[in-house]
Amino acid sequence: MTSRSRWKAIERWWAEALGGKRVPVTGRQRGAAPDVEHPDFAIEVKAGKTISTRLQDGMEQAKASRDEQGTGQMPILCVSQTRKGNQGNINWVMLEVDEFLKLATKAGLTIPKESISVNQRRESSQKD
Repeated sequence: MTSRSRWKAIERWWAEALGGKRVPVTGRQRGAAPDVEHPDFAIEVKAGKTISTRLQDGMEQAKASRDEQGTGQMPILCVSQTRKGNQGNINWVMLEVDEFLKLATKAGLTIPKESISVNQRRESSQKD
């Protein structure tokens, strides 16, 4: 699989997982157009071979805390980036896609109601 076909497959996977439609590069002008069209979300997809070990470790810690406490709580990772000057922080909340889908379902947002698991969907998109 080429690099170009790999990122297209990843965008298709996210579109399917979140119930949206991939917007081909040829169908949009760069700028504010999303990678995936969706009625509830502005979806931009970023993918790579590696992500920060700080992010991976943080999510693993959140999941371990949930498992150790046996509470069934949703593991989230809160990330803050300090900006230069007195501009305040940029803050994000990260969670795994299965947890996000549970949360979106509870909120009544538009997501697929299929029985296929997200991991199965991901494996099928990697065959493209």
